[in-house]
Amino acid sequence: MSHPAQGSRPGSRTVVVIGAGPYGLSAAAHLRAAGLSVRAFGDPMHSWRDTMPAGMFLKSTPDASTISAPAPGHALPDFCRATGETAPSDHERVPIELFTRYGQWFQRELVPFLERSSVLSVRQSDSADGSFNLALDTGETFSARAVVVASGLTGFAHVPDVLAQLAPDGPSADGPVSHSSQHTDLAALAGRSVLVVGAGQSALEGAALLHEAGAQVELVARTPRVRFGGPPASGLRWQPESPMGPAWSLWAMARYPQAFRPLPPGLRLRLVKEVLGPSGAWWLRPRADGVFPVHAGRQLRGARREGDKVVLTTATPAGAALDLTADHVLAATGYRVDLGALPFLSPELRTRLVRVGGFPALDAGMCSTVPGLWFTGLPAAASFGPFMRFVCGTDFASARISAAVAARAGGS
Repeated sequence: MSHPAQGSRPGSRTVVVIGAGPYGLSAAAHLRAAGLSVRAFGDPMHSWRDTMPAGMFLKSTPDASTISAPAPGHALPDFCRATGETAPSDHERVPIELFTRYGQWFQRELVPFLERSSVLSVRQSDSADGSFNLALDTGETFSARAVVVASGLTGFAHVPDVLAQLAPDGPSADGPVSHSSQHTDLAALAGRSVLVVGAGQSALEGAALLHEAGAQVELVARTPRVRFGGPPASGLRWQPESPMGPAWSLWAMARYPQAFRPLPPGLRLRLVKEVLGPSGAWWLRPRADGVFPVHAGRQLRGARREGDKVVLTTATPAGAALDLTADHVLAATGYRVDLGALPFLSPELRTRLVRVGGFPALDAGMCSTVPGLWFTGLPAAASFGPFMRFVCGTDFASARISAAVAARAGGS
């Protein structure tokens, strides 16, 4: 049976953090530093370690790849100094393996009370204080005053229906179609023909890694053309730098996420989809642009199996059809927030959650419409902007949540 870490006071005044990626670890560290009783659950850096291919790099710059801590001394360069590793500087790339080790070090340093148990259910209790009843996979049950959902991308992988029908039992790395999150080593597809569907960073970098591993790669994108960001020196001097490149709009959304929330819901959803939308990092262009065939401006119209091959039927907006055949289809088609994909939330809680698109509607303190239930990371993007999809968003989110939870605890 799992037990609270030393210094954590069990009972209804406990704050629970579900998830141990950058957002979960950062939130737990900030909450504990605020003097709150915290229990955190999860496998540290699981998604980064087990759902992203080896050899990938973060899209963000090194100075935007630090997990927010409540005090100095736990930034990415601090980790590199402590371990004797070379810290990326300026606009150098951050290898995913380095970032994963950094996150695990951050957990050991600031969230040593992390419990590796899984939360099976979160239900509202019948008590008047609005607390929650939680059950763990160890069999333990307990109550908590507040719950912070920081489960990252888990459950949100999106595969278009036209591709999903190729795999009735679900996409998988060894089946005819897979999602990009199902590969830790794309070299396993070496020597095979692979159609990569998508136009974002994961599609372009995944296609580059496949090509470099010896696969025969073609990329299929519905966007009219594949885009890459400009190199750092290409920005005009009057454009301020942001974690994702020089632009006033990006700088404003990164610097003032709170200004995003008052915008009309439809506009917020459109900005989340289009700002920092499908494109490759500037440093990826030499590895992808003109290196393998790209079929841009093509919608998927159908998919079928022919023996051990997969055939995709595509068409341009004008109706020009083209069939593409390969051994495997890699769907680098991103993630869609769907609260129904979080099985630990009881049906009653999910019913009470007001949504913006598929995202939970959040107040200024990042609390949902269920008092005491907070969301951080990607699910917060529709309320606080697209930078909630990136590590740099932990600066805003963790400070905002810890202040709001502390205020609620103080007033209860």
